Amino acid sequence: MPTDDPAVAGAVRPAAMRFIMIAVLIDMMSIGLMIPVLPHLVGLFTDSKADQAIWFGAVSFSFGIANFFGSPILGALSDRFGRRPVLLIGFSGLAFNFFMTAAATSLWMLVWVRLIGGAMQANIAVANAYVADITPPQDRARRFGLLGAMMGVGFILGPVIGGVLGDIDLHLPFVASGTLAVINWIYGYFVLPESLPKEQRTPFAWRKANPVSALRGLFDLGAVGPLVAVIALSTLAQFILHSTWVLYTTFKFGWGPHETGLSLMVVGVVNVVMQGVLLKHILKRISPQRLAVIGLFTAAVAYASYGLAPQSWMVFLIIVLNMPSAATGSTLQSIVSSAADAHIQGRTLGAVSSLNSMMAVMAPLAGAGLLTLVSDAPAGSIRLGLPFFVASLIQVIALVLAIRHFHSQRSMVAGTTKV
Repeated sequence: MPTDDPAVAGAVRPAAMRFIMIAVLIDMMSIGLMIPVLPHLVGLFTDSKADQAIWFGAVSFSFGIANFFGSPILGALSDRFGRRPVLLIGFSGLAFNFFMTAAATSLWMLVWVRLIGGAMQANIAVANAYVADITPPQDRARRFGLLGAMMGVGFILGPVIGGVLGDIDLHLPFVASGTLAVINWIYGYFVLPESLPKEQRTPFAWRKANPVSALRGLFDLGAVGPLVAVIALSTLAQFILHSTWVLYTTFKFGWGPHETGLSLMVVGVVNVVMQGVLLKHILKRISPQRLAVIGLFTAAVAYASYGLAPQSWMVFLIIVLNMPSAATGSTLQSIVSSAADAHIQGRTLGAVSSLNSMMAVMAPLAGAGLLTLVSDAPAGSIRLGLPFFVASLIQVIALVLAIRHFHSQRSMVAGTTKV
């Protein structure tokens, strides 16, 4: 059982890390199951590729906008009441989201379901705060990497299973995802220990929990404030790719749920290898800052390459070569987390999640709009890669900002040392 005694809490931290990794694994499996099939489910209610792209963007937008407002609130609630009860709320939201998506009979029903699910779901932000609670700052990049590896495992298993089930019935993966979310709720209720002692909890305040105040707080985190723009742009580029991946590969290569699931499985394998195996060794040789720059660079090249690829097999090769980018999120997040006070980890990482959600709001609109512009292009046309070319340009801007920021930080440290 959880304890508020810091000495005792320190003794159970290895077990707590295992618990939260399992929770994240189940969570990401449930999400991964529905990724290959949601655009095709939207397609059941539309009559053209353009309509399918627009409505899929609307469905994705509804989840993102609700999550934008919900994440900092849930993050702040986790600072007040603990991580465990807020995770349980998130698991409940996921279960509702998936079961009602399976039962949806119209596009507007899909939109409303995703709105409610997005407002209740901040599991990744709270899980990151959980890890920050039980991990000293110098080890957070590695621990966040382990959490990312569990997400990767979820993306290995989830999309493949979802693709297989989707070939049987497009509604079946959502039922399976909802079932996994229920299992996670049961696991969290009976097994998952609390990570935040009562003496480290802070009062809840609406004026600090709203997304605008939460995001402003990120800019106030001393020397890492400018990284907010890097995180925002990098996330926007990544979400443009995510929001158009299934439809792009369908339009360009004729892929179905099975092929899409396999591609996402490879993404999961790459994430596991990078974050679960290689990251701890790489961080012994280079700094998180340098690794983040390398990851931003390879992602920019990869996004452009996806759009240019004339053959579907090349997509898998690009995914593998883009392995360094798998560590970008965890390294940037560890830098931000280490700059935040221990009492506001939930609010800080909730703000990061809210920032990501803001980009998730913008990305489907941008991605769907760009894909709609070229939806009349024939299969195999380079024109269909327009969303990825734009994502690559955004990633280049993030790379330049990151290099300038880290260079200025090194110059500042060198000047301080001389003084």
